Amino acid sequence: MQLRYSFRLYPDAVQRAALARAFGCARVVFNDVVQVREDARKAGEPFPTAGELSRRLITQAKRSPERAWLSEVSTVVLQQSLRDAEAAYRNFFASLKGTRKGPRVGPPRFKSRKDQRQSVRFTANARWKITEAGRLDLPKIGAVKVKWSRTLPATPSSVTVIKDAAGRYFASFVIETDPATDQARMPESDRAIGIDLGLTHFAVLSDGSKIDSPRFLRRAEKKLKKTQQDLCRKQKGSKNRDKARLKVARAHVKVADARREFHHQLSTRLISENQGIAVEDLSVAALCRTRLAKPVHDAGWSSFISMLEYKAQRYGRTLVKVDRFEPTSQTCSTCGTKDGPKPLHVREWTCSACGTVGP
Repeated sequence: MQLRYSFRLYPDAVQRAALARAFGCARVVFNDVVQVREDARKAGEPFPTAGELSRRLITQAKRSPERAWLSEVSTVVLQQSLRDAEAAYRNFFASLKGTRKGPRVGPPRFKSRKDQRQSVRFTANARWKITEAGRLDLPKIGAVKVKWSRTLPATPSSVTVIKDAAGRYFASFVIETDPATDQARMPESDRAIGIDLGLTHFAVLSDGSKIDSPRFLRRAEKKLKKTQQDLCRKQKGSKNRDKARLKVARAHVKVADARREFHHQLSTRLISENQGIAVEDLSVAALCRTRLAKPVHDAGWSSFISMLEYKAQRYGRTLVKVDRFEPTSQTCSTCGTKDGPKPLHVREWTCSACGTVGP
């Protein structure tokens, strides 16, 4: 299976300027594709092919005075931006036809230089490499310093350079993992466990253990409130407002990073200790339309279940999603007798068939 490995980048001032040019050129090509397609739609003409778009918007545009600066970045960056636009249109049309899984998506929109997240992708054709000194050598950017938190298990097929809202740079590598090697890394286990996700406790396991909810957002609300108030007091368009916006973004990414780390550690522990895992298929989108929206978002159930899914697939474990309408709280765990619905204040009950007392 394919996985992404992300590492922090520390470009110098010259490299940051080169990355800014790459982000800008990729954004311009993407917007040009959207504009050409929109013009064709309004005129009732067929959409130009990918080859025609590449010739018009990249090859010929470089020769024109208005777009000559596209030559300052790698051609692969521009081609990948064009492919991203094509993929966005394919997803949109598939969503209209109902053949795409997941929620419906709208048509591609124009990108802005003020977008909080910017990225460019380099494939093998760009001839990027990792130097002997451990730096990431990118075409027309240079050798960028990388903070290697772990070793790559295989040779990457591509790398995406990302700049997030907090001004941090990351390199995201696509790795093709070996299933046999991954499964051999995990210790053998014959245990199975059920997980009940909640808000009072993040998870209650079927063996009786409870995992407290860290409530990362609740704990950081005071600091987030102060930084947001400081941002509101700054004049729009000023440099002080940009500095205040960065402080707000950095406060938010600390919360998101802490929550993601908690999910990774817990999901890895559960996968390594158990061969089978059962978890309820919660309707998070519906819960987020209630008064519990903030604590549900703070818990991050969807991302946690997604981690369990791909790690179970990677390491040969079994993950079972229990239907949300399954009356598990009404069914005896010993004999399977359904004892009917109960009010919420009833946390334990005695089975009328076998006499078992349990939740």
